[in-house]
Amino acid sequence: MTTTLFRPVGLRELALVFDSQMRAFPPRLPEQPIFYPVLNRHYAVQIARDWNAPSEQSDFSGFVTEFVIDSHYSEQFPVKIVGSSVHQELWVPAERLTEFNREIQGRIRVVDAFFGDGYKGFIPPQFNLSGKTATEQLVCMAGTFDYSMMDFVCEIAANKKAVYLNFPFWLSRDFGPHGVAGTQRDRVIEAIRQVWHPRFPNTQLYGPHSNESIA
Repeated sequence: MTTTLFRPVGLRELALVFDSQMRAFPPRLPEQPIFYPVLNRHYAVQIARDWNAPSEQSDFSGFVTEFVIDSHYSEQFPVKIVGSSVHQELWVPAERLTEFNREIQGRIRVVDAFFGDGYKGFIPPQFNLSGKTATEQLVCMAGTFDYSMMDFVCEIAANKKAVYLNFPFWLSRDFGPHGVAGTQRDRVIEAIRQVWHPRFPNTQLYGPHSNESIA
C-alpha cells in the first residue's frame, strides 16, 4: 500500500526538487530539525496560499507538491495535529530525510500554485531569458514564438528549469498590460507544452488539464 503526502514549498525549495529530477526534497537547514509533509491537500493549499505566497522569504510563491510513499515505511513517523483536525503533519527527523527520499515512489508533482504581487520568478543566467523576470520571460517567449519556432524550441531546452518553475505563474496571469493578448498567451502556453512533453516526458508541467485545483 502507498500513502499520498503533500508538501507546500517556495520557489527556492522547488528549484532544488527540480534539480533532483523531481525525486527528492533538499536537506534541511541547521535550524530546521524536522521535515514535515502534510497528510491532506487542503492543509497544504492553506499553507502555500496564505503563508508562502504573501511572503518575501518564499519569493512570493507557494507551490503544493504531491508525492507517494510506501505506507508501511511512513507509519513509523508520528502524525502531529497542529490546529484543527485537518492540520495533520508527518514529522520526519531531518537526519532521516535522505532515507525518506529514497522511499518516494515515482516523481514529485506540483498540483497547486499561488503567487503574491512581488513574484519575480526563477531568473536564468543564459540565453534570451537571461536576467528577465517571469513576466518579462513570457513576453520574450511570445516574441520568439512569433518569429522563430527553432529559437523558441532552443530557448525551452536551454532554460528548462526557468520554464518549469515559472510555467504555473504564466498560466495564472493576464499579460495584456505587457503587450501579450490572452489568445496569444494561450498559443504560447500550448506551444510550450507541445515542445516540453516529448523532450522531458518524466517531468510533467503544471496545469489544470491534469491537476484540478481545489483552492
